[in-house]
Amino acid sequence: MKAIQLEKPQSFRIIDIPDSPFPKQGEVLVRVHRVGICGTDIGGFLGKMPFFSYPRIPGHELGVEVLQVGQGVTNVAKGDRCAVEPYINCQNCSSCVRGHTNCCENHQTLGVHCDGGLRSTFLVPARKLHRSTQLSFDQLALVETLAIGCHAINRANLRANQSVLVIGAGPIGLSVIEFAKLAGANTIVMDINPSRLEFCRHSMGIKHTVALTQDGLEADRLRACTSDGAFPAVVVDATGNHKSMGNALNYCGFAGRLVFVGITQQEVIFPHAPIMHRRELTLLASRNALSEDFSRIIRLIEQGSIDTRPWITHRTQFNELPDVFPTYTDPKSGVIKAMVEIP
Repeated sequence: MKAIQLEKPQSFRIIDIPDSPFPKQGEVLVRVHRVGICGTDIGGFLGKMPFFSYPRIPGHELGVEVLQVGQGVTNVAKGDRCAVEPYINCQNCSSCVRGHTNCCENHQTLGVHCDGGLRSTFLVPARKLHRSTQLSFDQLALVETLAIGCHAINRANLRANQSVLVIGAGPIGLSVIEFAKLAGANTIVMDINPSRLEFCRHSMGIKHTVALTQDGLEADRLRACTSDGAFPAVVVDATGNHKSMGNALNYCGFAGRLVFVGITQQEVIFPHAPIMHRRELTLLASRNALSEDFSRIIRLIEQGSIDTRPWITHRTQFNELPDVFPTYTDPKSGVIKAMVEIP
């Protein structure tokens, strides 16, 4: 069968690979219908994703159909539509035993550390499939992106009526915004891209947006967006930019919490005594998501609490992706979420 391989940075090619074997015990053979493109894929393409290895078949935001099940599989059956939880954990390390499967010590993400879904069929552990009788393959492929934001807001322990600043309005930032809204928080969005801020206002119902310019952001502009005139109780940086991440502490209120959901290979530098210590801030990392996040998101989409319609702005066919993909790296393309359709 055909697969799309990222041979090295900025070099996609369509390759032939063997057909998938019959699933073993605990495994499921799935047919891939949709693959979402996210910042991780773009970072891998550009050679800027720290965990990416080459050559690699990308694709971890997946809407799939169950074709065959191995022995002992009871949670899904042939014909089921599913979202894939792409974080393959060992189940035996200290993190897994304590329930932190998202940061398993032997973690493998499909499409990043091991081959993913840009192919017709492949084998998946049954425990990583989350079925729905209602969602489309497009919606199922969006679940993983939403799960990243869900986990980040859980890490932040955000409460209703608190102010939260989300820095970066790319797909991951948008997923954070979804769950900040569901938490009942006063959500403020900051970005350098005016079109992304406009999307937040008009498509996501965000009242408060602030543009970050080369001159920075005046404190009064941010405080004017909060209910009490203070800096936000929670700040989530979804940029993956080390300068933004280091500067984000300046926007945290006293006794506030800062969550880094974006990642960078560069050092993050920030002042300790005048900001971190004086304000007694809490710094948190947020990696991947948990199984229960996927189940929750599917329920929320099914009941209409999350509207996925504005998300998908670009589509491409499987065979066209190698030529089209470079355009997704250009902010001027206006891409929020690109979806690959697998024949």
